[in-house]
Amino acid sequence: MAIIRPDDNAIDSAAQHYGIALDDTAKREWPALIDGALGSYDAVDQLYADEAAPTPISREFRTPESDENPLGAWYVTTDILPTSDGVLRDRRVAIKDNVSVAGVPMMNGSRSVEGFVPSRDATVVTRLLAAGATVAGKAVCEDLCFSGSSFTPASGPVRNPWDPYREAGGSSGGSAALVANGDVDIAVGGDQGGSIRIPAAFCGVVGHKPTFGLVPYTGAFPIERTIDHLGPITRSVDDAALMLSVIAGRDGNDPRQPENLESADYLSNLGSGVAGMRIGVVREGFGQAVSQPEVDDAIRSAAYSLTEAGCVVEEVSIPWHVHAFHIWNVIATDGGAYQMLDGNGYGLNVEGLYDPELMAHFASRRIQHANDLSETVKLVALTGHHGVTALAGATYGKARNLVPHARAAYDAALDQYDVLVMPTLPYVASELPAANVDRATFITKALGMVANTAPFDVTGHPSLSVPASLVNGLPTGIMITGKRFDDAKVLRVGRAFEKIRGVFPAPARHTSTVLLPPIHT
Repeated sequence: MAIIRPDDNAIDSAAQHYGIALDDTAKREWPALIDGALGSYDAVDQLYADEAAPTPISREFRTPESDENPLGAWYVTTDILPTSDGVLRDRRVAIKDNVSVAGVPMMNGSRSVEGFVPSRDATVVTRLLAAGATVAGKAVCEDLCFSGSSFTPASGPVRNPWDPYREAGGSSGGSAALVANGDVDIAVGGDQGGSIRIPAAFCGVVGHKPTFGLVPYTGAFPIERTIDHLGPITRSVDDAALMLSVIAGRDGNDPRQPENLESADYLSNLGSGVAGMRIGVVREGFGQAVSQPEVDDAIRSAAYSLTEAGCVVEEVSIPWHVHAFHIWNVIATDGGAYQMLDGNGYGLNVEGLYDPELMAHFASRRIQHANDLSETVKLVALTGHHGVTALAGATYGKARNLVPHARAAYDAALDQYDVLVMPTLPYVASELPAANVDRATFITKALGMVANTAPFDVTGHPSLSVPASLVNGLPTGIMITGKRFDDAKVLRVGRAFEKIRGVFPAPARHTSTVLLPPIHT
């Protein structure tokens, strides 16, 4: 079947977009010339259908009833059995709903993606099934994953197992809530501004953002390819290390991954000790405008407890930590508008495995459902469009050119210290907002906690959140960051801290729906 040809109005619109003047002769001549050029598009369309299009598969799934989904954390449930025996045998895993599971609906928290059913498993899903895990379902995520809280999903908010009146964190809120509630053993999360570590800290579980490129992003809905990460959410550092060992490594389909990437066994030396290691407590990670003093005190105390394991713990100043947030904000905003929105998720101009079926589906719905997008995505659209058009994308280019400066500042500190620590988040989980909350409050509550997490999405350093203590009955997280591709050391320090801290309490398990006041959905 021939692809759609542009009519005269579409050609006029394209010419106006590029500032091209069309006289009467041009208007007569261009349609035939364009039709000829589009012959190659017809050929590629047919070749793809014959040679490369995925074959749809059927898998059973169900949409849980509300009384089976008290935290709003499940999108759909499944029982996809492992493809072979392995180190994750008998483990149930939840997959964040921006990650493709073939034959199972994918919504990515958004009306603009709703109705899409992937035909391919993401690489991480293939690897988890091959390692013996059972896929228990898709975990709710934020609308197009652009929120650090858990009230922007189109399906409704995800509630915190410690207090269902409060946020679970985002954008991997469903993944963290299901792990914390004991519904699954492990979960896949995604992180572009802290979206693994934020819900892990709010829900009292472990979340690891691997080094950029260590885990293939193939088959996950992107936001901006220079900050996209997938990683583990678990109840212990041991499980995070085990899961990372399974999902890490080059797959040949993701341009985010370096050519010389080698996989590793991240579990084998976790318990080998940390005596003599130097721990840098990053001064700029504390005392922020929104910081709760009790949280700062708890994390500082947690950091210095590592002296009990023989570590040297000292404060260090990294002024670029403050600047790095602003660099991330420009990249995530302009890059998100350009790639995720105008680029229909994948954008163009790089190698790798695309999902043209998802691109087409999203393109057909994102304008139709534009008013249904969350306020955070609208902020990206309106600000990023200005950055890309009126500002010519030049500020994005400046931000990208500043990334090596920010990365070098952390690397310089990591030349003196084995790892850097700070609070994952400046405060404990806050109450979910009311339905009539104003737009400014909505956006502040959704994005106001990312100052410590977001910088490491642009610099690519591995960063681990481990439950530290309870403040006013709610979890806090200590964030441990290390050299790029030294995820093993980061996990080792996290394991040492777990041993010093002792068993972290678990929330009372929620098994049925609770009656709560209405909130923003």
